[in-house]
Amino acid sequence: MATVSNDIIVRWRGVDPYEVSFDAMRAFTARRTPLTPDEIWLVEHPPVYTLGQAGDPAHLLAADNGIALVRADRGGQITYHGPGQVIAYLLINLRRRHLWVRDLVMRIEQSVIDTLAEYHVTGERRPGAPGIYIAAGFAYRHAGAKIAALGLRIRNGYSYHGVDLNLRMDLQPFRDINPCGYVGLETIDMATLGVAACWHDVAQTLVERLADNLPPVGVTT
Repeated sequence: MATVSNDIIVRWRGVDPYEVSFDAMRAFTARRTPLTPDEIWLVEHPPVYTLGQAGDPAHLLAADNGIALVRADRGGQITYHGPGQVIAYLLINLRRRHLWVRDLVMRIEQSVIDTLAEYHVTGERRPGAPGIYIAAGFAYRHAGAKIAALGLRIRNGYSYHGVDLNLRMDLQPFRDINPCGYVGLETIDMATLGVAACWHDVAQTLVERLADNLPPVGVTT
């Protein structure tokens, strides 16, 4: 299923093995032209660990838990994808939207903050650590826990990979890694914080906020 928002085609890919999405993103980016519309893919993956191109496999603490490890070409260290996680892959022409990479990262992070706010959860950035974390004033027990991870690859001015937001997950696989390379970092999901929303509704909210926060084609920011 595909919809269009802010000159962006939104594709709902459903449950898709990570390797299938990964190969499809690279193929899309390799064949696109300056006129190819931007796309956001919404997807949910079966359990998998992914490791960034400069990532250290030592951050996988339990290699015998039955979850495969896939080396990706995005930035960042190790993370986990699994059922109950909302993933948005952003296939964006940065030049056409007059975006620098840091601008794109900030806009993605703001979109997650805005999405969480729709469900009465307060998220915040952490300097030098891409992603979104639970604000101290919102949930004292889980202050600083990571609820969304972000990793991108830019090739010839085009982005792929994106952001994942933990909705309702088995969190044990996060405990078997140093999430994003940080020893002892707690990872949380929205359900633990009392959110009872369904996957489709959160995905819809996230893609709407992403469309809101990305500048239209041809507009200088």
